[in-house]
Amino acid sequence: MATKKKTSKKTVQGPKNLVIVESPAKAKTINKFLGKDFHVEASMGHVRDLPKSRMGVDLDHDFAPEYIIIRRASKTVKHLKKMAEGKEAIYVATDPDREGEAISWHLAHIFSGEEKGPKIYRVEFHEITKDAVLRAFEHPRDIAINLVNAQQARRILDRVVGYQLSPLLWRNVGRGLSAGRVQSVALRFIVDREGEIRKFVPQEYWTLDARLSAAEGPSAEKIFLSRLDRVGNEKPALTQQAETEKIKQELQAAVFQVATIEKTEKRRRPQAPYTTSKLQQESYSRLGFSAANTMRIAQRLYEGVELGGEGSVGLITYMRTDSVNIATSAQQEAASYIKEKFGPEYLPEKPPFYKSRKGAQEAHEAIRPTSVLRTPDSVKAFVEGDELKLYELIWRKFLASQMVPAVDEHTAISIQAGEKYGFRTTGKRNLFPGFTAAFGEIKSEKENSKETEGEVPEAEEIPELKTGQLLKLNELLGEQHFTKPPARFNDASLIKILEEKGIGRPSTYAPTISTILDRVYAERKGGALVPTELGETVVGLLVQHFPKILETEFTALMEAELDEIEDGVMDWVKVLKDFYAPFSELLERAKTEMKSVKQDPIPTEHICALCGKQLFIKFGRFGKFLACAGFPECKYTRSLPTGFFCPEPGCGGELVKRKAKGRRAFYGCSNYPKCTHVVNELPKKEDGAEIAAEKNLNPGTP
Repeated sequence: MATKKKTSKKTVQGPKNLVIVESPAKAKTINKFLGKDFHVEASMGHVRDLPKSRMGVDLDHDFAPEYIIIRRASKTVKHLKKMAEGKEAIYVATDPDREGEAISWHLAHIFSGEEKGPKIYRVEFHEITKDAVLRAFEHPRDIAINLVNAQQARRILDRVVGYQLSPLLWRNVGRGLSAGRVQSVALRFIVDREGEIRKFVPQEYWTLDARLSAAEGPSAEKIFLSRLDRVGNEKPALTQQAETEKIKQELQAAVFQVATIEKTEKRRRPQAPYTTSKLQQESYSRLGFSAANTMRIAQRLYEGVELGGEGSVGLITYMRTDSVNIATSAQQEAASYIKEKFGPEYLPEKPPFYKSRKGAQEAHEAIRPTSVLRTPDSVKAFVEGDELKLYELIWRKFLASQMVPAVDEHTAISIQAGEKYGFRTTGKRNLFPGFTAAFGEIKSEKENSKETEGEVPEAEEIPELKTGQLLKLNELLGEQHFTKPPARFNDASLIKILEEKGIGRPSTYAPTISTILDRVYAERKGGALVPTELGETVVGLLVQHFPKILETEFTALMEAELDEIEDGVMDWVKVLKDFYAPFSELLERAKTEMKSVKQDPIPTEHICALCGKQLFIKFGRFGKFLACAGFPECKYTRSLPTGFFCPEPGCGGELVKRKAKGRRAFYGCSNYPKCTHVVNELPKKEDGAEIAAEKNLNPGTP
């Protein structure tokens, strides 16, 4: 009988500790900071989540979630478990926010089944630099269950709303649609603004400007502009050309004389360093980056960039934050740089303090460079393109926030014209640049708007004048204007109103806009977010049957309660119960009362290219399209014709509207893939072509 060979247990060689982060880029950077006792792996984001095929929430038992290993993460989980074998400790070093805390909790759950498994620690840092990472590993902590509960409550809340509202939309509007708690409120802002624009009736008004100069003396050569600001004791209200012309006639013989000159000094304080929402807003207005693109670039800057001899290092602090706090060490470094680069007069006596908005995570920092000494010029050999542009914006904003205010001299000149009329000229000149030496001028929203609707414009240069001085009238300029409708939302203005109203959180703004565009509830037109017919239909139904869910105040209250869960003030199950009781009643009522808005197919004169049957206009998730009457046997479809032919020589195809995932709508040749011609916009000279084409397809179309 053979005897079994005794086997000795092998001693595991190599690092004693496993570190888990979300991304390979982050893992690569951190791996270089830690010693030989640590091995860093990436979880590739979440590893557990609710199942996609069902709700995965037990509504009858305190909303108990059913978490499963995500299919794409199954190999990663097996690999992480293998890497954990024989380790003394596992450090989860995911992002420092609710989502990162939840990922840590799910990772810990995967390893917690082993009786004699390694100890699990949570490590948190807000910048990926060697000092910050090593300091964090010296002070590991337990997983913060309140943060996990806040994330879990949000996830379950959004799942319950989405998985119960979406089937209603499928049944009554079309397949593949979705509704979201924050997404639907954001879409409502876009739809309501479009309604305001449609209802807007332009009002005519006139302005009257005088081109003036000193009657004599050294300033006689310098002409400046002054606007009619007073008729008697009232502000002018010129609504017609006739009354404007009448005043012009009266002013031709009037004596123009300087009545008063007021000069005041004003200090303009720098703005706080960036929060997530402010970065998204300003990167859109200054760089033209969408919110989603801004966050993608910021993620790369945070996770680490190879800087030659310095190795891989994170260039900015964590980019999802609503705090404007700054570390003392960062302020001190900035102060030294400002004093040396700009001079002591640019440095305030005390480091500036900025107050975060109510409810902000005070433990976090604002978005700033990890070292102000890494100037944009010093890193441009390693960082280029959009990454360099965004880094420079963040670097300059932070530096400016630590500098003294700018000082301006404001001049206001009142001019008397005859006994009845008063004109006014205003101007500004900079006396000391202060923070603008680092960041440049920051225009106010009023200065950024194209139309100031009658307000006195600022003159570029005002000549030196004296009180009582006579002026020469060179010309009177009457100009017709029309009041403007409110502007459509763009990424920056939508994020601004979401933040002001307390809707969503820094991490949700960019995904919310992306979802609205991906679902074709809105589309971009020249940067503006314009609701589609589908988006307006969906909002109309939701407002009608679920008014509470789409109320701004109610959604903001839910966000505040999620914050209170994080603070340990509220119980997450109670928050969900309080929400679900009235929601379920509305849901049951909507199942019977919501009427279908699906439209019957409209016949056209076009013929199917495959089977020769008639084509109909049908209504789908991406709007109207042509489909064969022989469906489902024949699945031929094509886009609606636009009336524009493909410009490629000898092609003969027609330009049709197309939509690809992840990009805006465009127009491509109907002969694709034989012809690959595409354009973003149809020719402007025939703006009505698409409507005309639809009328040709269906002569009864109004």
